[in-house]
Amino acid sequence: MTSFTIPTIETERLILRAPHLDDLPAMTAFFATKRSHMVGGPKDELGSWDSLVKRLGHWALKGFGLWHLTEKASGAFVGWAGMIDAPGWAEPELGWTLMAEAEGKGLGFEAAQAARDYAARQQGLNGVISYIAHANDRSRALAERLGATLELESAELLGKSAQIWRHPQIDLTTERTGQ
Repeated sequence: MTSFTIPTIETERLILRAPHLDDLPAMTAFFATKRSHMVGGPKDELGSWDSLVKRLGHWALKGFGLWHLTEKASGAFVGWAGMIDAPGWAEPELGWTLMAEAEGKGLGFEAAQAARDYAARQQGLNGVISYIAHANDRSRALAERLGATLELESAELLGKSAQIWRHPQIDLTTERTGQ
């Protein structure tokens, strides 16, 4: 039997945790929406299941992956953030997705910053990239807020055009504050 541990990270307002089966209904609802096209959707329930189990497999095979986000105040599953490095990716990517009801609260910034910091300090993934769809203004604004800079205007990921944004190297000699 294979076993692995997905670490839990707590920020001021979020818990970054392992994906759970209980997240499937919210994932299925999200992937049924038009806005999911920026992250591989739309998908039906089976496609959402496939996404869920791939996330667990990514952690098992790579030792890093996507965390699911729980908002502390409400206990609600509000999205995911973390590292992706699968066939088709040029290098490890910091990715994030929020449910519509979680947008505009700074939760994406909080989650992406915590995931990026952990990846650099604990997983040896520093100065990573983010693929961002050209039409995804919210993700582009978040990347800029995180200090990322546009590295490549036109790249391809899984047959779709995207930009590549490069995140700054984290100074590993200093302690992380604010978590």
